[in-house]
Amino acid sequence: MTSTSSPAPVRLAYIDATAGIAGDMLLAALIDAGADLGRVQRVLDALVPGSVRLVRSDVDRGGQRAVKIDVEVLVEDPPHRTWASIRALLEQARGDAAVPDRTIDLALAVFGLLADAEGATHGVPADDVHFHEVGALDSLADVIGACEAWRQLGITESTGSVIAVGSGRIRAAHGDIPVPVPAVARLALGWPTVAGELLPPRGHSHDHPHPQEGHLVEVPDSDAALPAHALPAHARGGPHEHGGRRVPAGVAPGIGELATPTGVALMRGLAASHGPQPMLVTEALGIGAGTKDTPGRPNVVRVLVGHPVGRPDTAPASDAHDTPDAAIQLEANVDDLDPRLWPRLIDELLEQGALDAWHTPITMKRGRPAITLHALVRDGAEQEISALIMDRTGTLGVRRHRVERLIRTREFAEIDVRGQRIAVKIARDADGAVVRRAPEFRDVAAAARVLGISERAMLDLAQESATHLTEPGD
Repeated sequence: MTSTSSPAPVRLAYIDATAGIAGDMLLAALIDAGADLGRVQRVLDALVPGSVRLVRSDVDRGGQRAVKIDVEVLVEDPPHRTWASIRALLEQARGDAAVPDRTIDLALAVFGLLADAEGATHGVPADDVHFHEVGALDSLADVIGACEAWRQLGITESTGSVIAVGSGRIRAAHGDIPVPVPAVARLALGWPTVAGELLPPRGHSHDHPHPQEGHLVEVPDSDAALPAHALPAHARGGPHEHGGRRVPAGVAPGIGELATPTGVALMRGLAASHGPQPMLVTEALGIGAGTKDTPGRPNVVRVLVGHPVGRPDTAPASDAHDTPDAAIQLEANVDDLDPRLWPRLIDELLEQGALDAWHTPITMKRGRPAITLHALVRDGAEQEISALIMDRTGTLGVRRHRVERLIRTREFAEIDVRGQRIAVKIARDADGAVVRRAPEFRDVAAAARVLGISERAMLDLAQESATHLTEPGD
């Protein structure tokens, strides 16, 4: 009898870089889409121990909520590595349980693109280039972090948008250079780009959207005028302010660098093709912020993650209201763990990326009471989670088997209840109709503490607000 296995589910991502892209922005978008920042940090700690720390914050960009990731460099004099040394660093990590092989493969592809672009720019072999964009620890964190987050989300296919690269001139390590900078121009060969030259409202100035890469935006010296119809309405007619300088009417100063070499290399290394958003059922949406907040122009990268529809390689749903999804279930029998340690262990498994974790009471041989620990994980995460289970419980083995789930499409929205922000999980059926709105209890509990009311009362308030949450277009 011949056994057949179900094909791996297709998980599709779309990267929207129409406002620009940088490594930290894409990493933040992937974290916002559901990747676990703690696991990303552990990969970095294994590769460059004691060197960087990732810090997450929620920010507003042009009126949109977004996640910002700041890279704190913990060493005073970080080395400027070559591509050869970075490649060796990654290859030597193979076999390390803390650094998944897929993350290494993705990072090697991205760094290789950066190395080729920098080598061609400077006219030297890629292995010999000491280039800041790849050698700096913050860019190492951006690339490796984004590749690990990409792996965690289980993305198997991807498409990217046109890239807004910016315009004007900047002052870099080698002097005054045009935007896009040479490495970005080379990385973008064969990919659609646009300057994205839109002037801000009067009185506002542009700064570099990603100052951690060390560039300073300047207004170009050229006074060449654009036709009036090419300018936004607020820029027509009279002079306006730009970066502290008075600019004559009809002159469009450059907006600086919107796409960095690291960001474009990640787009080219992760996205297989460019074009409009493909048809997909979105299961997660991530919004990553750049540093600059320009009024009227949200400085963000968006990532949509879901499964494709209308394709022959997409497994059909067995129920009209559900979506098929594969996972791996891990199990271990434990009879000697202090009961007080179980709650934190369950929380830790979820923090490390388990889709679900729970335990059930059992009776073992000779009538001994015990616990079976269960964890549901994505394919590729079973080694890391199994190691965690064995370390925390002392068990000598972990069973695993592949399972299939039927899941609702879900997304998140935010509500405001008495000044407190609470996330709401929204579940939809196959037709897109909402079947449930559930406030996140952690947010509810935190809000209850701030307002000084019971969690039950806060939950009732949040549920009432979630019930009246309006749909787009309502």
